[in-house]
Order: sequence, then C-alpha cells, then structure tokens
Amino acid sequence: MTASTPNRICVVGVTGSGKTTFAAALADRLGVPHIELDALHWDPNWQEAPDDVFRQRVAEAIQRPSWVCDGNYSAARDILWPRAQAIIWLDYPFGLVFRRLVARTLRRALTRQILWNGNREPFWPHLKLWSQKSLIHWLFKTYGRRKREYPQLFAQPEHAHLQVIRFGTPKQAAAWLESV
Repeated sequence: MTASTPNRICVVGVTGSGKTTFAAALADRLGVPHIELDALHWDPNWQEAPDDVFRQRVAEAIQRPSWVCDGNYSAARDILWPRAQAIIWLDYPFGLVFRRLVARTLRRALTRQILWNGNREPFWPHLKLWSQKSLIHWLFKTYGRRKREYPQLFAQPEHAHLQVIRFGTPKQAAAWLESV
C-alpha cells in the first residue's frame, strides 16, 4: 500500500455492477480485509438481520485499521462513511449491469453456489419482475435513483473528507486496480 492509497475504502454501485468482485480484488492487492456487507446483512434462509444487529456487525468489522468494504446499505452508511477514506463508485451503463446481473444470477443458480450463511440464490424468482424479491426488479427500481443520489451524498459537508473515485466502465476500474 502506498502512502497515497487510502486504506479504508467503500465500494458502491447498483446490484450486479461487480462491487464484491472489485472490492475483493482491491483488498487482495492492498493486503487488507474485505468486508462484504451482504454477508453481515443476510442470515440463514435469506432472513435479513435486524437493523441493530446488522449495524453492530458493521461497527465491529470496521474497527480494523484497514479494510475494503462493498455494499449500498443506507442503514450502515452513517457508520461506514465517516470512518472511510475513499468511496469507489462503479457507475456503469444500465445495459452492461443488466447483462452482468442476469449472467451472475443464472451462474449462481446453476452451480448452486453457497453465498452468505448457507444461502443459495434461486433463479426463477428473479424473473418475476413485479416481485420485490427479484434482483432484476431491484436493478430497475434503483438504477436511476443511485445515479441521482450518490452525487448528492458525496457533496454533503459530512462527506467532504472522502476521496470519491468514479468509474464509468469496467476498463477504467481495471486500469486503476492495476495501478494500485
């Protein structure tokens, strides 16, 4: 880690943008722990941890001097962002994120990949675009909102300490990652 590289970094972006993959690779390059907010949020059988439990898990995880965290949970933003030094925003085009999300969801369902706390991602519920449980529905619901929300959040005085790094393409993100 160089003196100019932040050592407490949050990676944000819409579902399917590659936050976890990017954050894990960055944490590996920096030799720091990777904190996956989904792992702290989801209990067995896809039960959401109560907010107070989730917040406590996050608060404990970020007590380390260095880390890379990924996720968009507003319930923990007031804990994470004040301690973070940088935010990396994976702000990719909708079509790219949509294709990645469908491919990832299909891959996880076919391989029966175990995610957090023994959970496995099903495929068919995500095709029900009207369902609140569909990640595809969630992408449609949040994509535009995140595009509007993040610049406003970054501009708030309490976030002035954060170095904001925005990548509009995976190629930009990969080039930056190689430079770390």
